[in-house]
Amino acid sequence: MDCLIRIATSEDATAISRVIIDALRETNAQDYTAAIIEQVEQSFSPEAILRLLTQRQVYVATVDHHVVATASLNKDVVRSVFVDPLYQRQGIGKQLMVMIQSTAASGEVKFLRVPSSISAEGFYASLGFKKVRDEFHGTERTIIMEKGLEQ
Repeated sequence: MDCLIRIATSEDATAISRVIIDALRETNAQDYTAAIIEQVEQSFSPEAILRLLTQRQVYVATVDHHVVATASLNKDVVRSVFVDPLYQRQGIGKQLMVMIQSTAASGEVKFLRVPSSISAEGFYASLGFKKVRDEFHGTERTIIMEKGLEQ
């Protein structure tokens, strides 16, 4: 699907929050309990997104000027890759990851890491990421994955 990928702005915070929470509730809820989903949602309010915009390189993908996906890069770590459930499996997440990988490589990052949800492990594996280990935050399982970048 054709989309425009750009750096997120503060005006995108509410839309980014909506995309993330919709994806958590629909997609991630298949692999995590309601309590975990509710806990994770706390980190993605519009106010929290505004803070993240000052700490990371945050990107959005838009279709017809509507934010439908987001991803961010914090040095050598991919963070918060979410696609609106209505737009999943249409290549938008992959397009965002191409942008993230290109940005990381141009910043001389040798290895890119991602703390993956259970729900997204297959997606990252399809992009060449390999599982390094599991991490647990309480009962929330996160899969740490890594990929070497060609310089």
